[in-house]
Amino acid sequence: MKKFVVVLLLLCILGISYVFRNQISDFLVTTIDKINSNSKKADILNNNEYASNNNYKFISLTDNFYPKNIQDVKNIYYTVIQSGMEKFTFYCDKSYDNCLNDVDYVSNNQKLLSYINDFVPVYNSFKNIETEFDDRGKITINLLHTYTSDDIDILNLKIDKIINENIKDNMSNEEKIKTIHDYIINNAKYDVDRSDNKVTTYHSDTAYGTLIEGFGICGGYADSMKLFLDRFGIPNFKVSSENHIWNAVYLNDKWVHLDLTWDDPVNKNGEDILEYTYYLISTDELLELEKDQHSFDQETFLELKEN
Repeated sequence: MKKFVVVLLLLCILGISYVFRNQISDFLVTTIDKINSNSKKADILNNNEYASNNNYKFISLTDNFYPKNIQDVKNIYYTVIQSGMEKFTFYCDKSYDNCLNDVDYVSNNQKLLSYINDFVPVYNSFKNIETEFDDRGKITINLLHTYTSDDIDILNLKIDKIINENIKDNMSNEEKIKTIHDYIINNAKYDVDRSDNKVTTYHSDTAYGTLIEGFGICGGYADSMKLFLDRFGIPNFKVSSENHIWNAVYLNDKWVHLDLTWDDPVNKNGEDILEYTYYLISTDELLELEKDQHSFDQETFLELKEN
């Protein structure tokens, strides 16, 4: 009888040990998973004062920094760039097998990154962007912005002055656009030396060159106009082709084109000319006027796609 009790006791101990061993094993696995998960936390996104909340057909903001497909990756890049941050780390979702290949594609596709840059606020646009990633799925975006804090301070003072002297409270959006369109063209010259001879005297590819130094090329004209459009709360983005850039504006329930560069033509006599040929026109009208420099990717700038 005593032997039976001892055997029964041993069996109970072994059974309890087996149950607890499984529980301990499960606990350890769960704990390790949590540790691994917690060690892969994406950075917290911090938007600066110039960040936008705009979504577009091609690209949109996201709060998910564990991408599951390539569109998620593109949306993360857009969200980070428009925020104004200089560095941001995110991680591949563990179910996304092709994640690093897609990150490699996006990070090395300069045309795609340039397109994304067209949709972000001017002051948060990048001059240079680099991406680091490892085989654990950790991705870090590093950005160098086009505009310094000093540039922004100077430009904001200039923009305030222009608005105070030229814009009235009772103006319609179209009247505001026309006023700024005319002001920029009348107060800036196209930088022929930079465009034709590659001589860099001014910062003419930026709003600083156009609004402060008085010389611009297409990038400077487009950035300048966008700064005012954003101030007025008028939906807009920049449109770029292979060798040109201009503005798209949402006005009267439709998207139209606005090209200040081509409304400020260069002439042999050096006279200042103000035109409205490329002022608030449809895509059909734009491409009827000029197809060489204005042929743009309509699958990227979908709001402007021809019907």
